[in-house]
Amino acid sequence: MESWDLTTIDAPGGMVDPKVLTTDDGTRAIAIRLEAGQTMNDHQVRERAWLVVVEGRAQIRCGDQVVDGGGGTLVTFEPGERRAVSSESGARLLLILAPWPGPGHYLDGESPS
Repeated sequence: MESWDLTTIDAPGGMVDPKVLTTDDGTRAIAIRLEAGQTMNDHQVRERAWLVVVEGRAQIRCGDQVVDGGGGTLVTFEPGERRAVSSESGARLLLILAPWPGPGHYLDGESPS
């Protein structure tokens, strides 16, 4: 068993320094901290993604949909679905990707690190 207190994980510089908590059994869990005013610009991953707002408030955009979520909000995305996440006041997030790595995540010849 492993455990983490997601409210205390250090991420100096906010999203610039996300913290991979674990990568095992086909899943990756990542702690992300957005400082006030920070944005994760429009992006996508090849895996199904679950994003949990642990603390603070975040605006999650996917196409024309916007979720303004506080602590306890869970949003899920299909593989390849584009999204952006921002926070006016700062937020702590948990991102779970599965299956990890998703089909096509690594280019030919590239290996996971």
